[in-house]
Amino acid sequence: MLRIWGGSAGWFLAKVIIEDIGNKCVYQFPVGRWFALDEDDGKIQRDILVGGTEATGIVYNVAVVTGDIRGAGTNSKIHVILHGSKGLKNSGTIFLEGGEFERARTDLFNVEIASLLSPLSRVTIGHDNCGVSSGWYCEKVVVYCPFTGIEQTFPCGKWLDEDEGDGLIERELYEMVSLRQRRLKKNPWSLWIWTSDIKNAGTDATIFFQIYGDKGKSDEMKLDNNSDNFEAGQTDKFMIELPDLGTFYKLRIWHEKRNPFAGWHLDKVTLLKTLTKDKYSFNCGRWLDINEDDNEIVRELPAEGSLVTEVMPGEMIKYRVTVCTGMVSGSGTDANVFVCLIGDQGDTGDRVLYKCINNVNKFEKGNADEFFVEAVTLKQVRRVRIGHDGKGGSSGWYLAKVIVREEGQPESEAVEFPCYRWLDKNEDDGQIVRELVPAGESPLLKNVSYHISVKTGDIPGASSDSKVFIKLYGEKADTSKETLLVSDNDLGNYFERGRVDEFTIDTMDIGKINRILIGHDNVGLRSGWFLASVQITVPVQGRQYMFPCNRWLDKDEADGRVEVEVYPSEILPIEKLINYEVSVITGDVRAAGTNAKVFMQIYGETGKTELIILENRSNNFERGATDIFKIEAADVGKIYKIRIGHDGKGIGDGWFLESVTLKRLATKMDESDKKKKKKKKSEGEEEEETKMEEGMDVYTFVAHRWLAKDEGDKELVVELVPDGESELEENTYEVHVLTGSVWGSGTDANVFLSIYGIGRGDTGERQLKRSNNLNKFEKGQVDVFTIKAIDLGELKKLRIRHDNSGSSPSWFLERVEIVDLKESTTYYFPCQRWLAVEEDDGQIVRELVPVDEAFVKKDSENDGQSLATLGLEQKAKSTTYIVKVKTGDKKNAGTDANVFITLYGSKDDTGMDPCDGKR
Repeated sequence: MLRIWGGSAGWFLAKVIIEDIGNKCVYQFPVGRWFALDEDDGKIQRDILVGGTEATGIVYNVAVVTGDIRGAGTNSKIHVILHGSKGLKNSGTIFLEGGEFERARTDLFNVEIASLLSPLSRVTIGHDNCGVSSGWYCEKVVVYCPFTGIEQTFPCGKWLDEDEGDGLIERELYEMVSLRQRRLKKNPWSLWIWTSDIKNAGTDATIFFQIYGDKGKSDEMKLDNNSDNFEAGQTDKFMIELPDLGTFYKLRIWHEKRNPFAGWHLDKVTLLKTLTKDKYSFNCGRWLDINEDDNEIVRELPAEGSLVTEVMPGEMIKYRVTVCTGMVSGSGTDANVFVCLIGDQGDTGDRVLYKCINNVNKFEKGNADEFFVEAVTLKQVRRVRIGHDGKGGSSGWYLAKVIVREEGQPESEAVEFPCYRWLDKNEDDGQIVRELVPAGESPLLKNVSYHISVKTGDIPGASSDSKVFIKLYGEKADTSKETLLVSDNDLGNYFERGRVDEFTIDTMDIGKINRILIGHDNVGLRSGWFLASVQITVPVQGRQYMFPCNRWLDKDEADGRVEVEVYPSEILPIEKLINYEVSVITGDVRAAGTNAKVFMQIYGETGKTELIILENRSNNFERGATDIFKIEAADVGKIYKIRIGHDGKGIGDGWFLESVTLKRLATKMDESDKKKKKKKKSEGEEEEETKMEEGMDVYTFVAHRWLAKDEGDKELVVELVPDGESELEENTYEVHVLTGSVWGSGTDANVFLSIYGIGRGDTGERQLKRSNNLNKFEKGQVDVFTIKAIDLGELKKLRIRHDNSGSSPSWFLERVEIVDLKESTTYYFPCQRWLAVEEDDGQIVRELVPVDEAFVKKDSENDGQSLATLGLEQKAKSTTYIVKVKTGDKKNAGTDANVFITLYGSKDDTGMDPCDGKR
């Protein structure tokens, strides 16, 4: 091996010949590379192996951090020596050219060495002590070797200065092992790009590419270095690092310039693995030009060579993509639309739908626009990812469906991907990118929601005006690079200092998340950004991922990077939820729609969901409309009822509900494979396997009734059972509320009641509005109410509360009697206590249990004994939970609002309990 370097002046070295006169041997070291800071890859030092024209080095990413103290920077030349694990091999002296080494800056270098040293035993760092301010304060050195995936931190925290401390200008640094990180392993590859030798073949555009193998795909990579690349007849060489992608089967290469002078004629691409010499060729011989060939600026190239087998076919296919815009008002768009076809063998990447075959004005209301997408075969197309960039005066778009078929195949082979949703920041869920699945499947059920909370740091200048993007890497697949455009919590300006912005990405299940890539486009007046952390919650997986960052993404801060790869510090288990698709049909009768807030609760054999608010950015529940919602909620097993209603607020709150359809995925055992297969584990044990297949449970609930204060039975809530499936029927419960006779026992507050059955759920919380008396809950009065609900069976408890509103909210409740009209049974729930913040224990919520009729009819002289007995009986059937709430120690951290809490258990929940601090 030969190591050679030059000064700062540019030098193109063809080759070096060394003649060993004593042994009569001649060694040739072909180079053919620049040694220049402003050419090629900017290196002025290289390791060259005998006879090899391809790069053969292992790349090390070296980050040198200068301290944040006065005078820490230096103008001296910095050098480093990397020492191997046993100290026997080292890199030799490497001069870190091109670094700034200014105070509080991190300088990044890619060092290429023709030997594997990682993990390192130590690092030597020093400088030549030249320049006006030669002294330097080095904070630390961080070395990452992509080949081993090991990142090591070598703290320094000392001056390298003749006039400071011990006067040393070179130091040996040793690793802080606790900070060692294992990251994704990558292999070095040589990439050669051959531009054709024809007129105007070259381009000044930035070139991007992506590699696909049978084990996955690479990130999109940008090809750019200091040389004047991609000139006609020129071969450009790059060193890249790729994870283990298996056998390559295609490469996609493109540029983004749509101007007449950006065209490029690509001859071919060659990839050579540095260590094993595995070689792939990708022949092109076509234009990437809006004015030539088929006017496309993206090409997919099938892999060729001895490593490519017939297992991964590489034939080129033209896909005819028909995009159907809906017929609703304002459904067209002026934005730039892109599509990505996803199949059994890879995907097409995002393709801008630029050239329409059949229409001049694309994506107009009612249009069916056709496009060609040329790609290496995807085999069966399983998904379509489609979206737009949100640009233009009327960017919102209502997409009906996308139809995909291979060109030359009959129409009957076409696959339809329905959407019938808005891609609009101000409609539906606000998303402008959607993943569609074939007709008959549900994207709402199939796609997984990744809830992303991005916290901006609370330091001066932390906020950013740039567009932020994120990419998630999972065990099964990776997401696309998603721009975070529309937040769930709508805080206005995103990524402001000290704030948390929440986003949702709906995409295929990528499995357990291994790492993320997050960054921004560095555009805007305040483009720099201090990212504190990212939290990703995936309820369908039952996992929450924590990604601490605490660093600048800023060209002018720290290491100057505007994107960073982060690994999870912690993966926490959370309650596992499933997807439900809820379709609500509003009746087609006069004034059927509502502006009130609609809620729903689902009851199944294994429990109930929380109260779910059905809302999004659209104006829902209009006359004759069907509104579809995706809900993440607990798996309640086979569903036996739902409760749906609204809060009765707003103008035009009355609502005519026609029906509700509920869908969920159900995993069932395949009948043809009930025999359990045996699979040997590594320890010799046997593991049972059963073949599972996914089906879909569909429940339809017919209402065909008003939920309005002035229509029908004047109820705002209704309970429904699945149409034609349930033996359960609606029951009517007559509720008698007896207010006590003590002084001041009546209340002006609003009273709410929940009734619970044994194994049959509950009525949910119902407001007691319509009594047989004009003034409700007066001293010594009996108020009678009617509650309709699906039969609860035998009653086990009730929960009663008031909202502490009105001029005299305090209330002394004697008891509640409930008559089951179906069974002609009366249940007695004695209370004999205050529901008041100033009386008794300060509670305004009580849970009551039923007692025998004889208990409530005892003589008045035994009241004291009766009350004591009742208290013991209620205590025996109850559990006391002590809740401590700690308010943060920050300015304005306290609140005057009414705070409440609900505890959720495996059997039930406590309902909404006010946290008023009264005990």
